[in-house]
Amino acid sequence: QICRDNMRHKVNISIDDVSPHPRSSANVLERCFEMISVFPDIKFTLFVPTSYWRTMGPTATRGPLRLDIYPEFCELLLALPKENFEIGYHGHLHGIPGTSNNDEFKNLSYEQTTKLFEEMYKIADAASLTELFKPVFRPPAWKMSPDALRAAKDSGIEVLALTEDDIYQGYDKQLDNVVYYNANPPFKPLNLFEKTEIVYHACEWDRNYLNVEHREKLESFLEDNIDNIEFCFMDALV
Repeated sequence: QICRDNMRHKVNISIDDVSPHPRSSANVLERCFEMISVFPDIKFTLFVPTSYWRTMGPTATRGPLRLDIYPEFCELLLALPKENFEIGYHGHLHGIPGTSNNDEFKNLSYEQTTKLFEEMYKIADAASLTELFKPVFRPPAWKMSPDALRAAKDSGIEVLALTEDDIYQGYDKQLDNVVYYNANPPFKPLNLFEKTEIVYHACEWDRNYLNVEHREKLESFLEDNIDNIEFCFMDALV
């Protein structure tokens, strides 16, 4: 529900697909630091796949980009200021090799999901990022089966970042740990809600990529409303 009174609106900015991929990389952080220079207490949630692997189309890579074989990328994440950044899980491969770049959790059983989270945690541990990752999860393209939703919580995930689109067969409404995004420029325009979750992408081929133009529009929007904004991390939006 959109709020237009004088209450302070909780605002989080999240960025999906931050990875070692050359075109879905940490370059997006340049825009984040530009925002921090204007809003020192701004909060970003970076959603990171543990072994990002696009197998279809021009953005495909030869193999999975396992975090543990990219130490410079991991060191960059570890060096981010904790007052401005948190890291959440965004799947393992992100897609289904040879079938889809995005649907990794769409049709999984409970058992398959449990094993996939075990693999994600194993890679995070091998990359020395276990303590950095928060128990926050956004499924690739927001798609997740009801069994996968249940398994995620049982696998230690405390916050699920989902869509309000009717794709979970109603199971999401039974959970108490869900955050729904409500701004996704240019698809869902910037607006203030009681709990405002603004989503961007790190992938440069996406219209929602946090480029200079999107950053300028976001900065202007926040400046216009700053007296009524409280920046927060994802758990404050549950």
